[in-house]
Amino acid sequence: MIDVILTGHTKLIEYGVKLIADLSDEQMILQPHPTINHPAWIMSHLNAYLPIMQHLMKGESFPDPKDHTFGMQSKPQQEASLYASRTELSRTFQEGNEAAAALLKELGEEALNQPVQLQRWQTGMPVSGMALGYIMLAHQGIHLGQISAWRRACELPAV
Repeated sequence: MIDVILTGHTKLIEYGVKLIADLSDEQMILQPHPTINHPAWIMSHLNAYLPIMQHLMKGESFPDPKDHTFGMQSKPQQEASLYASRTELSRTFQEGNEAAAALLKELGEEALNQPVQLQRWQTGMPVSGMALGYIMLAHQGIHLGQISAWRRACELPAV
């Protein structure tokens, strides 16, 4: 099961890095439409989940990500100073995801069988493997797909 997660996760890491590699910091905050999430917000949002992956694998509690500055209740802002640079966002995304993958390999199946400590998630994802499958694969894939759509809306080439 770990290989299944890590295979998809590795592809998403590579895709995420490629999606923003050719963007300037100015492009990172462009919104071709007011309801479209821009890459700076998306990467900041995904990066907010990086420590959560490791907490889940260890069965540790963690703050609810919905309350994070870039959590699900936040909205993209066009103020560049609110976001790290494209280079830093990309590096954090890649290194944080690679660290989570390394920890999953190290801990093995035990990492997938921890009780989820966040009460809000316990009904739908009571064990860490369920939450990790969602965060490492579905959640990242959804948001990286938003960057792909954003690129098309900005008339940038597909990746």
